[in-house]
Amino acid sequence: MALEPVIMAVSGSGAATARRVADALGLPVWGRAGRVPGADHAFPDALAFAREMFAAGRPVVGVCASGILIRAVAPLLGDKRSEPPVLSVSDDGGVVVPLLGGHRGANRLAREISVALGGRAAVTTAGDVALGISLDEPPQGWRLATPDLAKGAMARLLAGASARIEGDAAERADWLGGLAAAGTGGDRVRIAATEAPAAEGVLTFHPVRYSLGVGCSRDCPPEELAALVRGMLAESGIAPGAISAVHSLDLKGDEPAMIRLAETLGLPFRLFSAAELEAETPRLATPSEVVFAEVGCHGVSEGAALAGAGPEGVLVQPKRKSANATCALAVSPEVMPGPRGRARGRLAIVGIGPGQSAWRTPEVSRLISEADELVGYGLYIDLLGPLAAGKPRADFPLGGEEDRCRHALERAGEGRSVALVCSGDAGIYAMGALVFELLDRGDGEGGVSDAARRAEVVCSPGVSALQGAAARAGAPLGHDFCAISLSDLLTPRADILRRIEAAATGDFVVAFYNPVSRTRRVLLAEARDILLRSRSPDTPVMLATNLGRPEEHLRYRRLADLDVNEVDMLTVVLVGSSNSRLANLGEGPRMYTPRGYARRIDGDLREVGNRHLGDSTKGSVA
Repeated sequence: MALEPVIMAVSGSGAATARRVADALGLPVWGRAGRVPGADHAFPDALAFAREMFAAGRPVVGVCASGILIRAVAPLLGDKRSEPPVLSVSDDGGVVVPLLGGHRGANRLAREISVALGGRAAVTTAGDVALGISLDEPPQGWRLATPDLAKGAMARLLAGASARIEGDAAERADWLGGLAAAGTGGDRVRIAATEAPAAEGVLTFHPVRYSLGVGCSRDCPPEELAALVRGMLAESGIAPGAISAVHSLDLKGDEPAMIRLAETLGLPFRLFSAAELEAETPRLATPSEVVFAEVGCHGVSEGAALAGAGPEGVLVQPKRKSANATCALAVSPEVMPGPRGRARGRLAIVGIGPGQSAWRTPEVSRLISEADELVGYGLYIDLLGPLAAGKPRADFPLGGEEDRCRHALERAGEGRSVALVCSGDAGIYAMGALVFELLDRGDGEGGVSDAARRAEVVCSPGVSALQGAAARAGAPLGHDFCAISLSDLLTPRADILRRIEAAATGDFVVAFYNPVSRTRRVLLAEARDILLRSRSPDTPVMLATNLGRPEEHLRYRRLADLDVNEVDMLTVVLVGSSNSRLANLGEGPRMYTPRGYARRIDGDLREVGNRHLGDSTKGSVA
């Protein structure tokens, strides 16, 4: 999914230029707080903001010195094939510099911005400068089928080689025309513009003109559908790279065979409603009343292929059948800029950690950036700061957990990309389990709609409160531990007490979640008393409140001195085992739980001592 660029300005001298860039791209301006008048949104720190946006996969356009952006993203650099573009723009708009991602859209974006500003795009990538073209970034409507050959081909062309443009789509590839006239050496680079599969060693580009439609019975073997499609494409002489997408009926959005097929072919998976496919009936080669009776349209594979190719498309391969699957192929007269139909809905269940952006994983940031909508407890969405700005959001109060999850699932079922935002890790005392419980319930059992059940569900890990508290303490979870929630809203009180007894008997380090509320004040005291039956009164306890936030407050107590009045709903309580210790260091105590290395260390010390003793007796006279 292509993400919108972030337009940022760090000083008032660049405010006017940032506004011109943003207006040209139809985007808001982000400005440093108190420094950029008229900005639509503010950020407190330029380096942190640029780094966070880059980690989330957002292209960054900074009206600022290039060095600011370089210092911001340098710690995150690793793979140029996946990193988003980064561009700097001078305050006066005279120069636009694509710093990163030149062949992933930065050069193109730099030229677009420079035209809007009347400035100059300072493109430095060799192919663009010398040849006016980047072979690994074909224009819209074309796909590079042999990316491993692009770098070598470009190097040969820059060294003076000539190019030979060939293939059945060569006449359509006018964007390659300039290469044929370049170069005077005897070396010749073969470049194919073709709808057919790539030949060995030939740099190949495919015009995206075809649309693949598929249908199948429920739980069709993936191999069967794949074999049917492969046979049709082989007979047609069409490469997967010339196909815009795998298309089908939305009722098949969760069909494993279709999902696997799209992944194998490297194509998007796009869906149409029964009404949209029924509108294609006059153009079908093999309409079926049986299919209409079952799904509400007279043809799935042919209808999906035609809908994917657009109103000018025609069938080139009518429906083919196997025991459980069908497929068809349609072609558009011109290259297609992008796939038609809607994507399968996706619900990303994300944990944002205790709150600070530094403890949020890049994957979570990316999923939030890619989401069309955010759903969650309002405070958690607010903690996202810039990532949440401008996105539609549905805030639910504490106690509205079921409504929250239902809403997120149903919106995903409508084809949207939704992020369900949780604190900590979404699978630890958060919404992950409730989402799957709703999906697991059948019709009439309080579950969700069939459409919601067909949405893709992605879970991404986050830093849990117990991990954050443990890191602040030192290493209290260095040996066996458990987590127990003291909330009895959903769990019977007797079960909670039984689990505390078991943790005490097992001598686990215990992380207590939801230790108190305004109306529930006694369970933590009972837990303390149960643990004191088997642990020393001096057992270390850590209280961690507002972890990772400016109000963070940490303190240590003896188990015997644990006072419920010191604890609130935003506190995690870590109680050590009988082996947990406090190391008194210069900056204060740190809590840890030994794992047994002491025996090895003591054994090594004894061995060293024995060696010294042996050395001291050498040469003595009995």
